[in-house]
Amino acid sequence: MNSISNYEQRKFWILVIIVSISGFSQGMLLPLISVIFETDGVSSFLNGLNATGLYIGTLLISPFIEQPLRKYGYKPIILIGGAFVFISLFLFPFWKSAVFWFLLRMLIGIGDHALHFATQTWVISDANNGDIGKKMSIYGLSFGIGFAVGPLFVNLVAVSEALPFIISSVLCLLAWSLVFFVKNEHPAALKGDATSTGWQRYKLVFTFSWIAFLPPFVYGFLESSINSLFPVYALRLDFDVATVSLILTAFSIGAIVTQLPLGILGDKIGRSNVIVGGLFSGTILFFFCSYFEHSAWMMITIFALAGMSVGSLFSLGITYMADLTPKELLPTGNLLCGIFFSLGSLSGPTLGGLYLQLAEGMSFLLLIASILCIGLCANVYYRFKNIKRSSS
Repeated sequence: MNSISNYEQRKFWILVIIVSISGFSQGMLLPLISVIFETDGVSSFLNGLNATGLYIGTLLISPFIEQPLRKYGYKPIILIGGAFVFISLFLFPFWKSAVFWFLLRMLIGIGDHALHFATQTWVISDANNGDIGKKMSIYGLSFGIGFAVGPLFVNLVAVSEALPFIISSVLCLLAWSLVFFVKNEHPAALKGDATSTGWQRYKLVFTFSWIAFLPPFVYGFLESSINSLFPVYALRLDFDVATVSLILTAFSIGAIVTQLPLGILGDKIGRSNVIVGGLFSGTILFFFCSYFEHSAWMMITIFALAGMSVGSLFSLGITYMADLTPKELLPTGNLLCGIFFSLGSLSGPTLGGLYLQLAEGMSFLLLIASILCIGLCANVYYRFKNIKRSSS
């Protein structure tokens, strides 16, 4: 019994290490290519368009990933996804072309989504109801730390443009090789209505868990718009690049600090309560921040508090989905969480860019507050509807 427990612990930490290196490669790749393109004089529009390759790759593979996972198990999907990532990273220095790099980013999006889909589903399928929040928060924390460390390696471009890509590729390869130390497993077998076709299964899971897909969508919107468009807005407010970096770092650190405590709190008082509290706090903080956006220290402080409030929405959304969804449908639910996150990530820069263009004179932070408020209203409506249904 003890040996089984030790193996489960070892397997969990191997999955955590893999996702942290994946977060590192993503965190490094986004600013690295932006800096290289900006230095080479590539327009900001093409620079931003090239960045969407990652999310397009995620959406392209989403409809086709669940069936192979059920048929072949978690381990082969992680191996194939990880191979896509480290080979693509290694190929970047061989041909400097916007089109070639866009295709490589699409391949990384495909590989990353396969890797995350398999590891997330494996973790939530293995977890007990009493510690699923804790395990998913550790999972999210490891990705967040990797994502935060990644940009620090962009400075290596001063030594050699190829060096950051090579280091990231080697680290991914080392993490990927750890998968060989775990045994392959399969998701729970489908039964009853769950044996229906893919689209009917999506509809079934959506009926159970639609409310749980909103936090990943909101977080995707938040992450992509803050990282891609807030710097543009902040520079227009005459902040320097160093101050903008501090503001963004404050948000990331805030998210990392509360990732584990909020996950454990969700296990104790319920995921829905934590999500509603986070959305409410985030809405108030970003709305409040719009009145102090000319003060660097106020911005840094409020962004840190906002990160503490809403930085765990993605992992909380996944665990909330696991609370609401039958175990045999967890892969489908996890897939839909990833799709909604990608849709949020794609809509963030698009709607945010349109907002900056059409709403001159209005704070960009009001858009962020509005998206959080919509998510909050939807959660309050869901809870009110459930209370009304249970009392009737």
